[in-house]
Amino acid sequence: MKILFEIPGDPVAQGRPRAGKSFADKTVLYDPAKSRDFKSYVRLVAAQHAPAKLIDGPIHLNVDFYRSVPKKFQTKPKLELIEKGLLLPTTKPDVDNYIKGIKDGMNKVMWHDDSQVVSLNVRKFYSMTPRVVVHITYTEGD
Repeated sequence: MKILFEIPGDPVAQGRPRAGKSFADKTVLYDPAKSRDFKSYVRLVAAQHAPAKLIDGPIHLNVDFYRSVPKKFQTKPKLELIEKGLLLPTTKPDVDNYIKGIKDGMNKVMWHDDSQVVSLNVRKFYSMTPRVVVHITYTEGD
């Protein structure tokens, strides 16, 4: 089985956990607001494409991140290179920070737990249309 969908807008990388104090004066860790909001957005979009029943078995996940083109690259020669896939983002954030928010956002929406992901292919590109393209492949259970 295959599920393919797009999440419109600029991708957001998982931020570093923030620390705070609870009422019992214990240290608690929490997601930065931007990361938390993006995961909620991923959940919302993924829910529109979710199977009737959560995926039980192994999952192969391919995700392409299309980032906004920086102003310094918005010249004709640079845009032509971007269109041909020859000018790629080699700056932060890393692909592993991008994928964390996507996987977490799809927990309990597409699958039970992101530990079910057995293969992962993640790429990042520049685009005038920022988005995230998610392609899930799995075997339907009994």
